[in-house]
Amino acid sequence: MSLTRVVLASGRSLDLSELRFSSTYGGMLEGYPCKPVNDMKIKGLVRAAEHAHPAVPVHLVPPPREYPDQYAGAFGPVEVLPSVACVGAFHSTALDRDHDPVLYRSALTIIWFQPTARVPSGCDAEEALREVDWEGLARDYEL
Repeated sequence: MSLTRVVLASGRSLDLSELRFSSTYGGMLEGYPCKPVNDMKIKGLVRAAEHAHPAVPVHLVPPPREYPDQYAGAFGPVEVLPSVACVGAFHSTALDRDHDPVLYRSALTIIWFQPTARVPSGCDAEEALREVDWEGLARDYEL
């Protein structure tokens, strides 16, 4: 049973079976949002997703980065990502038409950022999430 269904721009339907939200800057005790901090956060999310689902490919949707007009510190200019980091385990029908549709599915773990802790649904998901190239990134697996 899926948590929700997301429809990609290509028309393919994806079932979301697992979703983890985290605050992009939650737990940040010192420093400020900047490129090095953001890159470490992103690498940590990718590593955690690869570890959680080692047989499934992981794709990062490049997050939008904002540069507010604030004082640049020792690590460079302030660079802000959307406030919610999302890691979702998605499944869909098999990619290979020769695979038995009853026995095979395709899977991809997707990491994306969004401004609120809202579960994506239907065609109402973040545009960047809906633009994912499922056919090029996902992998078939046997049930």
